[in-house]
Amino acid sequence: MDYKLRQVTWELTLKCNLRCIHCGSNAGEKRRKELTTKEALDVVKDLADLGVDEICFLGGEPFLRKDWFEIANEAKEFGIRTLFISNGCINKNVISKLCKLEPYGVAVSIDGMEKVHDAIRGRSSFKKAISFLLSCKDNGLPMTIITTVNKLNLRELPKIKDFIIGKNIAWQIQIASPQGRLSRHLVVSEEEFYAVGLFIAWLRKKYSTKELPVIGAHCCGYFSNYLPNINMSYWKGCSAGINILGIKSNGDTIGCLSIPEKFIEGNLRRKGIKEIWNDNNAFSYNRKFNEEQLGTNCKGCKYWKKCKGGCNGLSFFMTNQFHNDPYCYYRIEKKFFKLDKI
Repeated sequence: MDYKLRQVTWELTLKCNLRCIHCGSNAGEKRRKELTTKEALDVVKDLADLGVDEICFLGGEPFLRKDWFEIANEAKEFGIRTLFISNGCINKNVISKLCKLEPYGVAVSIDGMEKVHDAIRGRSSFKKAISFLLSCKDNGLPMTIITTVNKLNLRELPKIKDFIIGKNIAWQIQIASPQGRLSRHLVVSEEEFYAVGLFIAWLRKKYSTKELPVIGAHCCGYFSNYLPNINMSYWKGCSAGINILGIKSNGDTIGCLSIPEKFIEGNLRRKGIKEIWNDNNAFSYNRKFNEEQLGTNCKGCKYWKKCKGGCNGLSFFMTNQFHNDPYCYYRIEKKFFKLDKI
């Protein structure tokens, strides 16, 4: 079976100017031997040769890498659309460069209103992030905020809604997993997770996409009997190694940046990205998926062929195995509503 690589998430650097308590990457200092400018530009060319549609640049804080514009502009020259995810606590001189790139989107992380956001990300980070967000919007850039939900900011969701409604800013809500700096006791419970799903579904019913474009990320699902689809797209199982690839700043490649490093498929200094992607034995956890790989949370589920056990990142960090995501609407409804026949 041929696999078409469509989207790449690229950690330009692990260097970051914040120390967020929920950071799954444990960002701060840059990695040893991060790719040089030439190496990064060669990677862009190889991605273009593979027919990649989209590159999402993130970090760490991607704008702390001095050659970020050169790398992103190379992608643009090859006709690859670009996205950026930032903490927003950066010099606004990057905005003029972003405008030249005409990105598909720019996302800023907002994890609550000022008190809670600053408690999670650091003093004065809220004001800086909001200032950057609004300045980008004033310059015509398509803006999104990303909220990563944990026990510290769960109750902030309605306040964030009130803040951004009608401002033509998209909103992506996702669930924090116990990796990096996030302690497991801060991960939302199954009941809290379902409440987030209810909240997103309510927003999508109450407000038009013009008033408040809101989605649940790939970790928000799946197959509820009561909640409409709130995911980024109809869930067809984890896409890592199927049509998505992650690149770390030192050239390590992995199906998804949200899964453990032991699943790294190779390093771009030793293997070309085409060789890694086209290796018949690569990404076996997804490419060779079968029913036997399902964990106890998913065995016997009637949706297993479609769902394939949910988000593998959340699944692994919650249960120490893939294809076993406990944060599943269908599973939670059966468990808490005692609907054994659904």
